[in-house]
Parts: sequence; structure tokens; C-alpha cells
Amino acid sequence: MTTTVTAGRDDPLLFKDGDWDFDTLSRIYDGVAEIGDELKLDIYRPRIEVITTEQMLDAYASTGMPLFYRHWSFGKQFVRNETLYRKGWQGLAYEIVINSNPCVVYLLEENTATMQTLVLAHAAFGHNHFFKNNYVFKQWTDADGILDYLAFAKNFIADCEEKYGQAEVERVLDAAHALQNQGIHRYPGKRQMDLRSEQKRERERREHGERLFNDLWRTVPEGQGKKAKKRTTERDRRRALLGLPEENILYFLEKTSPRLRPWQREVIRIVRLIAQYFYPQRQTKMMNEGCATYTHYEIMQRLYDRGRITEGSYLEFLHSHTNVVAQPDFDDRRYYGLNPYALGFTMMKDIERMCVDPTAEDRAWFPDIAGNADPVETLKDIWANYRDESFVSQFLSPAVIRKMGLFLVTDDAGEKDLSVDAIHDERGYMRVRRALARHYDVSRHDPDIQIVDVDLEGDRRLVLRHSVVDGVMLEEEDAERVLQHLANLWGYEVHLTEENDKGDISTKHTAEPVHPFV
Repeated sequence: MTTTVTAGRDDPLLFKDGDWDFDTLSRIYDGVAEIGDELKLDIYRPRIEVITTEQMLDAYASTGMPLFYRHWSFGKQFVRNETLYRKGWQGLAYEIVINSNPCVVYLLEENTATMQTLVLAHAAFGHNHFFKNNYVFKQWTDADGILDYLAFAKNFIADCEEKYGQAEVERVLDAAHALQNQGIHRYPGKRQMDLRSEQKRERERREHGERLFNDLWRTVPEGQGKKAKKRTTERDRRRALLGLPEENILYFLEKTSPRLRPWQREVIRIVRLIAQYFYPQRQTKMMNEGCATYTHYEIMQRLYDRGRITEGSYLEFLHSHTNVVAQPDFDDRRYYGLNPYALGFTMMKDIERMCVDPTAEDRAWFPDIAGNADPVETLKDIWANYRDESFVSQFLSPAVIRKMGLFLVTDDAGEKDLSVDAIHDERGYMRVRRALARHYDVSRHDPDIQIVDVDLEGDRRLVLRHSVVDGVMLEEEDAERVLQHLANLWGYEVHLTEENDKGDISTKHTAEPVHPFV
């Protein structure tokens, strides 16, 4: 690392050029933290680590976590990202931040002093504040326990590979990974996630599961030829005992699969809990990035206004910030949809404007916040109590719709032409807002697949139903491959129907175990 002459302790400048050392980094952090305290940001204690390019690529492969269990797919991802990066086809993030306590922030070693300042403001304060205060993360994640749980998961799977063989463990992980998007509870339970106790409760959970398994399968009726009414009563009792319908397929397999061994159930649980940990990030990506981008903009602006960074550094920051929040037009070759940084930051700045200098339109649309003269506290309240869908449905203003040129286009497969259904008038603003809010509703993007019955009376067939939304069916090849993984985990035939809101069955898929887990 290059050592450079930096600003002295009596010099207001945090640094004078692009080079930095760890003393400079400490000085930068103190300067950023001073403004973070002024904004009254509530953060976890940060743990800042400087990493190399290769370590950043490795973090990419393991979903950004500081430690993870081994799986071939992570190595494949590493090789792909490394190849793209070395050929100049893909850049690297300036930082990665982990929702944990302490909050782990990785800084790329190649960053200039200006970029280290920016990413500390963005990640160590912006993302960190959002992680700690947003209600979705409070409901679904355990920041205090995630690092310990990842260590437990890594060691447990390594022990299983040694005892049962790497190939056998990979089979379970492959199947669980294929089903991880259907391994999520989408509604809050009675108890928050407590990852610190998972390792201690592993044996108790396994013994309880074995007792539950024995009690469950003793309920299989004996004899045949019962009356239809009695069969219906028995089916209802069976469904009630199993808690059906059940949306969390991995949870159901972990608890009731008749052929899985205790260690296989624990591997499924590990994949399920980690998938649950990442679920809030999918619901809040735009808000989270908007919060962090607004925070770094506010901190960097105040540092410049107070003479803590040079004009050259400020211009470097503006260049990077402008690229981050750029929204390419629909006919631009770079267009890939709405940039979450652009929409999030634009809405945050618009809320700030409405709090300080509202128009008559703002007062009509947002009477609770327009002119309250306290934009930071207003934003902090929003960051704590909304997710992407509700944020857009409540705070997307006509001014932002006009600024970003948003309008609603309907693409009906039954019609020859596209139809512009909402323009910039009062009714159009409401329709654009509702449509964009639905776009950020994660439940509309994930297929609604639930386990609805298990045939305990004979062949133990597992029955699932996909409730089709907006006519979007499952891709046939992917559905068959994932269903095969499910059949192997269950150990018996699996049957899936796709039904519309009227209960009409459109498609049926069936899979039988090829290599069941025994």
C-alpha cells in the first residue's frame, strides 16, 4: 500500500490526494461519523475491512457473506465473475455491506481516498441505518446471530461431507437450492428468528422431529372402502394436522418428509434460514439503495461545504454519484429497467423538497409532510416503516412522475398494438403509482406455490397448487426440473397443478423420485 502525506490533525482537510493509508482511513471515518451523528443516524457498530479484488470476487460468489459453506455453484460463480472482470466486461462494487451486528463493511483496496469516503458514508451509515431500523429487517432477520449461525452452518456441512461424502451432501444442497425461493415464510410468525440458539437446539429439534414423524405416520388409516363422508373428514383432519396449505415447501420437507435423515433435514433448514435472511433485501432494494445514496450525498455535500474535502475530490464524488443515479432512456442501449438508485434517490430528494418548499400540488397530495420543515426526520420515519411497494404507493409524487417521464403502457397478448393507459393527469398519476407499486411487490414476481395435500391413505403422493397471477404460467422445463428435486427429497410421487383465480386447472406436472434420499 502506498503511504502518502495526508492532512495533519489541525488541517480541516481529511486528505489531500487520492492515496490513503489506515491512519487516513481512520480520519475519514471520524469525519463521516461526525455528520452521521448530526443526522442522528442509528447504526450498528461497524466493522470495516479492506479487501483485495480477488477477495471481492470471492465475496460475490458467496452472496456477499463473510463466511459460507462450500458448494460447487459458488466456485462456478467465482470463475464467471473473475473472467468477466479480467476481460473488462464487468466492474466491481466499491463496497459490500452485511446486515449483521457488528455491521461488516468491505472496502475495495483499489478505491481512492474520495471513494473510501463515499462508500463509508453510503454503506457504514446509509445501509447500516436502514438495516437496523426498517421494520422488515426487524421482523425477519437476526443481525446479532447471523455471523455465528454462518460459522455453525459452514462447520456442520463440512462435518457432513466428512461423514457421508461430498457427493451425497451436494445432492441435498442442489435440491434445497433449487427450492430456496419456495423456502420462505412470507408473513410474520409468532417468534422472531433467533439464530444464536440454532446450534444449541439442533439435537433437541432432531429428536422432536423424529417423535413428530412417528406420531404423524401412525395416523395413516387402516383398511379400504370407507364412505366418502368419512374420507372427507379424514382428509380435513390430516390437512389440519399437517398445517396445510403450506407455502414454505422447504419447511414442510424438513418437518415431515418420510425419508430424510436427521442431517439432511438440518441441511435443508440451513438453506431455508439463509434464504429467509435475504428475503427483506428483495422487498426493500430500491428504498435501501435510495436511503444509502441520499445519506452519502448529504454527508459528502456537508464535508465539502465545511472544507473537509477538496474541490477535486468533490468533482470526483459528483462524477461517481451522477453515474450511479443515472436513468437511461428506454431506447438507450444501456436501459435495463428502472434504476433503483435513481428512483430511490429521486424520491428521497423530492420528499426533502416537499418538506422544505412545497407547492400547492404537494400540499394537496401529501398534506401530512408538505411544509413540515424537517426532511431528515421525515425520511427516517419513512425508512423505518415502509418497503418498496408501500413506499411507492404512498410517496411517488406527480413531480417525480413528470421528471422521470413515467407513464403506463398495457401490453395485452390478445391485442395487436400496445396501449398507453395512463398519462400525466390526475387519474393518470394514480394509475402510474399503483402500477409501479405492483411492480415492486415481490409476491407478484414469485410464483405462489403451496402444498395442499398429502395422500397418506395409500401412495403418500404430495399435491401442490400454483395459483396463477395475471396469466403467467411456470416455464415448463424449469418446473419439471425443480419438481424432480422436490420428488427426490420427498421420496414419493409429487403432483403440481396450475390454477387460475376461478379454480380452472390449466396445466398438470408430475414427478417421481429418480434418486430418492434414503
